[in-house]
Amino acid sequence: MVKLNSYLNFPIGTTEKAFNFYKSVFGGEFQGSIMRFKDVQDFPGKEQLNEKQLNGVMHVALPIGNNILMGSDVVEGMGPTVTAGNNVQLSLHPESREEADRLYGALSEGGKPIMPMMDMFWGDYWGTFTDKFGITWMVNYHKSQE
Repeated sequence: MVKLNSYLNFPIGTTEKAFNFYKSVFGGEFQGSIMRFKDVQDFPGKEQLNEKQLNGVMHVALPIGNNILMGSDVVEGMGPTVTAGNNVQLSLHPESREEADRLYGALSEGGKPIMPMMDMFWGDYWGTFTDKFGITWMVNYHKSQE
């Protein structure tokens, strides 16, 4: 069964403050550690980032009940400028590559592809798009499930 989680994007330097606030409200602990851009070895374009950007949050996850609230800082020039309306994405987590491809294809029909499904440097099979209703989706298949 596919899992659906919310993914929040923030201007650089904001995610950690926001997620510490959410943690204070909902309780619990972050799932794993806060991943920073500087901590990722094979991050494309890393050499072009300044100190503030390198210290930005690449990924954080906070379990809330049976769901996970996830988020990241958006480095200017490496994605769309964060504004109200594009700062929330829905993140699908299918159980197979085939299901990932099916969901991506069906939901993106008539919409705008942002990044096709492909093997990513962090080890997952991932893609993102905006559907024909203006909702941005991410499809992320975690390959260790194979």
